[in-house]
Order: sequence, then structure tokens, then C-alpha cells
Amino acid sequence: MEISVLISDDLATAIDIRRKVFIEEQKVPEELEIDEYDYDGVTQHVLALDQDGRAVGTARFRPYGEGKLKIERVAVLAQSRGCDIGSKMMSFIEAEALKNGYLALKLEAQVHARSFYERRGFLGHGAIFLDAGIEHITMEKQLFG
Repeated sequence: MEISVLISDDLATAIDIRRKVFIEEQKVPEELEIDEYDYDGVTQHVLALDQDGRAVGTARFRPYGEGKLKIERVAVLAQSRGCDIGSKMMSFIEAEALKNGYLALKLEAQVHARSFYERRGFLGHGAIFLDAGIEHITMEKQLFG
């Protein structure tokens, strides 16, 4: 499947994907999923588009502490999973981080997705914690440009 990834101002589409993945599939309360970072003017949203230009995945990232970007809300629609879309979005965000002088990436991964991030060089640390009733672990990746 041909996929393109880009930074997008189309917040409605990003939220629609997250609504389907997190709110409908995983039963995350909407008030926890849609938050102030969606509208802060600093956080950037990424869309993954299929060969027909349909949005099939999204993620967001924002500066977090000294020299870090925090990646959040990585979501791929159910019918598009298994097509390397998450990997392409993560590679895109990593390239953006390097281009803009960031030294590390941080995220809070759902435990069931931990191996996805480990395959991309992220290391978990700290205790597993609950967020929206789902087990998560903090993970980081050091960048070397």
C-alpha cells in the first residue's frame, strides 16, 4: 500500500481517526482523548494518506522538555493495520525531530504496543501505569543525526 505522511492542519480528520480508534474501539472517554494539546497552536498533527488520498492514520507531536519531542495519539484505522503505516508515521516524526534539532523522542505507549516501539529503537523505563484504564509505559529514543 502506497502511503504518504505529512504535517496537516486538518484537525477534524485527525480527531475523527482517533475517535474511531481510541473512543469507539478502546472505549477511552472523549474528554480524556480530545484535550488542550489539540488546540494549543504548538502541537503538530500528522496524517498518513493512502494512495487514494484517504486519511488512514494520525499522530501528534510537541516539544517536551529540553531537546525532546513527545509523540502522542498514534492511531491507525482498523482496516489499514498491518500495512506499515505506524512505522511510516514514526519515521516521519523522527525525521522532523532531527531536522529541527531535537535530541530525543518520548512517548507513553500502550503496553500491548510496546514491541512496536522497541523495534523502532525506543526503550521503556519506569513502572507500568494506567491512563484511561489502559496499561502504558514511558518510552524514549535518543536521536543521533
